[in-house]
Amino acid sequence: MRFGVPVGRERLGRLLRPGDGITTVLTADVYGAGEADRDVGTALRGLDRDSYRLVGMVGHDFTSGERAGAKGYPRFTDPQLRGPGDYAGYLRRATEASLERCGADRFDVLLLHNPDHTGYSSPAVWDGMSALRDAGLADAIGVAPGPANGFTLDVISCLERFGERIDWAMLILNPFEPWPGRLALPACRRADVRVIARVVDYGGIFWDDVTDESQFPEHDHRRFRPAGWVEQARRKLDRIRPIGDRHGLTPLQLAAAWTLAQPAVACVAPTLIQEDGDGARPVEEKRAELAAVPAVAPLTADDVAAIDAVGDNTGCMALKGASPVHEGEPRADAWPLDDDLRSTAERWGIAPERDLVMAAG
Repeated sequence: MRFGVPVGRERLGRLLRPGDGITTVLTADVYGAGEADRDVGTALRGLDRDSYRLVGMVGHDFTSGERAGAKGYPRFTDPQLRGPGDYAGYLRRATEASLERCGADRFDVLLLHNPDHTGYSSPAVWDGMSALRDAGLADAIGVAPGPANGFTLDVISCLERFGERIDWAMLILNPFEPWPGRLALPACRRADVRVIARVVDYGGIFWDDVTDESQFPEHDHRRFRPAGWVEQARRKLDRIRPIGDRHGLTPLQLAAAWTLAQPAVACVAPTLIQEDGDGARPVEEKRAELAAVPAVAPLTADDVAAIDAVGDNTGCMALKGASPVHEGEPRADAWPLDDDLRSTAERWGIAPERDLVMAAG
């Protein structure tokens, strides 16, 4: 994932292996062009299938498509690769291949990974995803936007169209990034869609061993964040740290508790990062800290409101997906706001020009 420093295959396998309070493992077929699946498969080897929960993701075609540098592999719905009549066949092949690499017979949850506009809106896509569940290749299905923040109206519209089929959604959400993910939570709740919240650690800040941007290795993705973000986040953390102290929670556990207190959120997935430098905590220690997150969020409504006041990030960045300020031709990760999505926004009380744009200045 290009965060922190590499931990090595054997150490990674021990971190991934379910047990000691963590039973859910997430993977995506495109990570390492299948290598992440194989690492997961090694970690799961010999375990009883009922002892863990396996979450997979498919959607990027790294077998037929060509990688476009940092943009990655194309979505399987790219019209240069196939048309709607072939969507279901691709999803079936990709899912079976991912399961084979993982050494498993089914996914507990299978997510559509980083869809383009077609992925959110095409009945052929969700016919194909539903067919995988019907075939027993997944117990549940869902959608996983990203990796960048945004896609708010796209997710909501997807749930309006296909919510009866969708069981899970994965959204970026944490105390310092409530916007825009929290705008989609009411729609998730109405559709009875459970949410996996990712990046709960806010780039490692809540693990409490990120103190300076200079500690990031050369190719660490966090170097692309705006200069000064670590210092700003540390100041925010110091303001909410006493809330965690009152409940006996570490900063990461506080972030997890706040996130689990949000409507529809049922699972938190922070990134386990082995940082560089003398003050870096062993990633095994972080795993144990994650396993000790209380099953029931102990925060009061006043606690949540106090954290909200500190962490509000509304308008802090340009968002991906459908946008009222998109210029030029549609791209795989950004497109204009059409009339259907404007109608979606109106139904949910969202004003795109106010709620889904970067603040001036």
